[in-house]
Amino acid sequence: MSSFMDSDFMLHNDTAKHLFHDYAESMPLIDYHCHISPKEIYENRRYNNIAEVWLGGQQDDGTYFGDHYKWRVMRSNGVPEELVTGNSDPYERFVKFAEALEMAIGNPMYHWCNLELKKYFGIEEPLTVENAKEIWDKTSEMLRTDPSLTVRGIIERSNVYYIGTTDDPVDTLEWHEKISADSNIKFMVRPSFRPDKAINIQKEGFSDYISQLAESVGKDNLNSAVEVVGALEERIDYFKEHGCRASDHGLDYVPYVMCSADEADRIFIKSQNGDALSKEEVDKYQTFVLLSLARKYHKEDIVMEIHYSCTRNVNERMFKLEGPDTGFDMIAKSSCGDELASLMSELDKTGELPKTIIFSLDHNDFNLIGTCMGAFQSDEVPGKIQMGAAWWFLDTRDGMEEQMRALANLGLLGNFVGMLTDSRSFLSYTRHDYFRRIMCNLIGKWVEDGEYPANETSLKKIVEGICFNNAKRYLNL
Repeated sequence: MSSFMDSDFMLHNDTAKHLFHDYAESMPLIDYHCHISPKEIYENRRYNNIAEVWLGGQQDDGTYFGDHYKWRVMRSNGVPEELVTGNSDPYERFVKFAEALEMAIGNPMYHWCNLELKKYFGIEEPLTVENAKEIWDKTSEMLRTDPSLTVRGIIERSNVYYIGTTDDPVDTLEWHEKISADSNIKFMVRPSFRPDKAINIQKEGFSDYISQLAESVGKDNLNSAVEVVGALEERIDYFKEHGCRASDHGLDYVPYVMCSADEADRIFIKSQNGDALSKEEVDKYQTFVLLSLARKYHKEDIVMEIHYSCTRNVNERMFKLEGPDTGFDMIAKSSCGDELASLMSELDKTGELPKTIIFSLDHNDFNLIGTCMGAFQSDEVPGKIQMGAAWWFLDTRDGMEEQMRALANLGLLGNFVGMLTDSRSFLSYTRHDYFRRIMCNLIGKWVEDGEYPANETSLKKIVEGICFNNAKRYLNL
């Protein structure tokens, strides 16, 4: 029987152990999509206890910030909501999380948390209710005093080369400016452009957001879809000046209904007047804006990320109570493969298809994405169109293996740009370690089964590429 989480954790063959320990383990990290705070990086925040790092809670402005993966684990164990997201006693919240985590056999959260305890605090014993107080005391003391456990210290210890935060177009990027001016910060932190609020014309708060967007470009208002696009393009230029390498679009589904600029303007004005829009009108406006932005991304060499097939905030009562991004989302079934291909084809006609990474929350889309991207590759860069890593509810061992198998079957796994944390926690860099172990084990099995030669040069190139080199090339870092 293997020991729990030893140095060969999840590495079940000799080739896997060699590939991980000799190549993957020491490679730097490129975390090109996450939700961590640039303000906390600049201020080099120090946490008082592990509950602050792991569980977060309600902020001064009434919104919630924390790891909703962990919140869902606690809710599944019947923990009262005031101990999940509320500002209850931190130690009590931690003990309730420990109780829930002990039940999480087979859940990647169990592995992630214990990897974090091992890597950052030297704690080899798995977290249980019985040792929760001991672990609380040790981690709290280290977080308060250890210079390597400030936010910057954690990032440096994790061997992070690049961080791509997620930023709204109206953001001033003041914290990115301060980070760039600080010579003591050795890793790169760059903004990623996330214009969802300007695209989601059908959602509450759209008109208020358009007013904010207008203000960000020095205008009193924006009177048309064309002016919205112009404002977004101006903000892209601002982001580019601050080192932006990627954009990100969180879509319910990929729309594609072509319309003229005049028609997009009419739909925009109708929305601003408070009139209800049909689904077709929403899709037309979104298609118009997406195509316009994609052309701008191509011009500026900014990667376009598309995340889709998620139904958000499905618990109406809890959404009204706590707002978005608090753990009440689910996988959606989105039949938008044809629309995705049509969107890309329209851009390809004029040579304006940007480098694109496509993520679906539905694992049934892996083969669809794999075949779609194969139709739009080019000589601009190897793997110009990418199948994104197993995302959100799919970043389990099963999900990662299924995604990599689909990519290997239908594309070139060796050109994959690899893992990202998509996280709100600074301790989550162990998810890269987790992914690398799973990846090396999968490749190692193929080698040992005689399905790929034990060619050291080729295997080194593939493993180091997926861990770091491919993303570095892809993002022009």
